[in-house]
Amino acid sequence: MQYLDLTLSSPAANLACDEALLEACEEQAGGEVLRVWEPLQHFVVVGFSNRIAREVNAAACRREHMGIYRRCSGGGAVLQGPGCLNYTLILRLDGNAALQNISAANRYIMGRHRDALSALLGRPVRVQGHTDLSVAGLKFSGNAQRRKRHALIFHGTFLLRFDLSLMERFLPMPSRQPDYREGRLHGSFLTNLLLPAEAVKEALRRTWSAGTVLEVVPDCRKLVVEKYSLDEWNLKF
Repeated sequence: MQYLDLTLSSPAANLACDEALLEACEEQAGGEVLRVWEPLQHFVVVGFSNRIAREVNAAACRREHMGIYRRCSGGGAVLQGPGCLNYTLILRLDGNAALQNISAANRYIMGRHRDALSALLGRPVRVQGHTDLSVAGLKFSGNAQRRKRHALIFHGTFLLRFDLSLMERFLPMPSRQPDYREGRLHGSFLTNLLLPAEAVKEALRRTWSAGTVLEVVPDCRKLVVEKYSLDEWNLKF
């Protein structure tokens, strides 16, 4: 697996880069990749089928010029910004029994991340709600996937030193909640790991044996212009 530590200048470009890496692997033009990136500004990202009116406080976003973007994978709405660390896994499906379906891929990937973060923190980490990572009942990572014929993307966010007070300003309570949330507001449900980003990056890199640095990155400019910069995509639901 190759490793890519790359943060682009805009939310649209970072989301487009993820999809470009998936398409390259799907079309056999690229291989398996672990990418990490850290947001430079605050913005909201919704899942592929999320409805903005239900999952986002759109009025607050307009009032405070907070961008709303839509990713290519499922999952719920998240608030991104400095203090978050994002990762992206691009994995081949062909011949990998651990990735044979959505549930199997969730178990396989989340189990590896649970073990890596537990070792780093020195205390137990749990997988809850299918694709959340939590410590002492508090969520610090949410994740999502998208599957194609030959490859999948599995990506997520680690809360390291994020301003959690912003969550309730821009995100209402989600329409779908895992049982362990027990109706808690964002501020009582989420936590920061307070770990250096480099330590988490290195733990992920070891977990996935991502030793070689990806030198040639797929061109995502067309996706930025024709998809991730457009309201027709970002605000379509």
